[in-house]
Amino acid sequence: MSQQDRLVIFDTTMRDGEQSPGASMTKDEKVRIGKALERMRVDVIEAGFAAASPGDFASIQAVADAVRESTICSLARAVDRDIEHAAEALKRAERARIHTFIATSPIHMKYKLRMEPDAVVEQAVYAIKKARNYVDDVEFSCEDAGRSDIDFLCRIIEAAINAGAKTINIPDTVGYAIPDEFGRTIRTLLDRIPNADKAIFSVHCHNDLGLAVANSLAAVTNGARQVECTINGLGERAGNAALEELVMATRTRTDLFNISTGIDATQIVPTSRLVSSITGFPVQPNKAIVGANAFAHESGIHQDGVLKHRETYEIMKAEDVGWGANKMVMGKHSGRAAFRSRLTELGVTFATDAALNDAFARFKELADKKHEIFDEDLQALASEAITDSVEDVYRLVSLESHSATGEVPAAELVVAKSGVEHRSKSEGGGPVDAALKAIEAVACSGANLLLYSVNAITQGTDAQGEVTVRLEKGGRIVNGSGADTDIIVASAKAYIHALNLLESGSSRQHPQNDGV
Repeated sequence: MSQQDRLVIFDTTMRDGEQSPGASMTKDEKVRIGKALERMRVDVIEAGFAAASPGDFASIQAVADAVRESTICSLARAVDRDIEHAAEALKRAERARIHTFIATSPIHMKYKLRMEPDAVVEQAVYAIKKARNYVDDVEFSCEDAGRSDIDFLCRIIEAAINAGAKTINIPDTVGYAIPDEFGRTIRTLLDRIPNADKAIFSVHCHNDLGLAVANSLAAVTNGARQVECTINGLGERAGNAALEELVMATRTRTDLFNISTGIDATQIVPTSRLVSSITGFPVQPNKAIVGANAFAHESGIHQDGVLKHRETYEIMKAEDVGWGANKMVMGKHSGRAAFRSRLTELGVTFATDAALNDAFARFKELADKKHEIFDEDLQALASEAITDSVEDVYRLVSLESHSATGEVPAAELVVAKSGVEHRSKSEGGGPVDAALKAIEAVACSGANLLLYSVNAITQGTDAQGEVTVRLEKGGRIVNGSGADTDIIVASAKAYIHALNLLESGSSRQHPQNDGV
């Protein structure tokens, strides 16, 4: 397949996606997502920003160790420290890419970089040459290209390609572009830059005006051959272009897009649910491709048409993107070997036999409550088991709630704080409110509750409820998650998880929060 026939899928869920407030991922969670992306056959996985923090550095190393088929990438500003950190983190990768960037718009160069255009070009060339000393695969991004002068873009990109950049990324960093305009920009760059044929042109679009996917597709129509995207459109502010929408748009409209990707689309829905579970960002029901209603038909006319001929109202098959393909038929009589095997297939491994045994015990407990166990249940169970394996300040010991018509809801619980059990009782507007107030009476955290969200993991009235609690304290934002067939228990678990994240003191700070 020629370069012009192939669209490279570059996933930045673990880098730009993680910059969503409260969406930070642990090293183990990044490895799980990395393996899922590898199963999907994503071409390039941007695993983080190595210079951002020791945690990001370690996560990139772990993903590079675990993922062998996809290219592993680290972001780096056009400075020595960032490039050196990226190179070190990627040492063990089977395929490594350093993605370096510098701002090119007049407003960024003047107010943020405080550099003249000539100095910006010089710095970009220096950074690319330095990165090429470590890896053959170097990508260069013109940050805020959507608001950059076209003549300056032509100049810096020509220099970047001459310096050794194999991929040139044109980001619409602030989501300012309109599809027709953005498409023309890509076409102009390809036409005017003398050495444009020596690099793959890429786009990285943000969704501030709801146009990230449309802008990306306009760029592809005009010659871009890499798209940078995230699962579920996750990302800072309004998010990034959604991988699932880009892949299925080019696959469904082959009459317009004479290109193909190497993506295994049947992995889209399972990966979407994994990312949602780990980040605590639920997928809206009417979200394209991966939303619960994406293939639902309520109108009688639509139902009749689909029954007669599916293509009357469906332009894709639900099973082609992974719907209905991820049910695990296991129950309380299933053995440890089958349990371990399925988790391995899902990319979940445990460091010790004790951790596996703990997860298996949780599985048995859940199997007593639910008739059917789904992969989504297992992902939630594994997340909880891995989280609980870390020594935490707070731990839920027991919980009893009471709610009746005409009476004030109340909750009584026992929470262990640093190993010492505390009993607490509180009333509230509902049993969840009462339970969280009872926990806070023990913790006295003073944190602000920014978000409380409930999402059913699977269908059915016996489904586990997955709760996300977002807390803020002193400028730090964390997401806690908990799952249980009892929504009150799930809520308490989520609140305690968030408290433990606050207590851990770990904070993910990027050297440059806007990135590309």
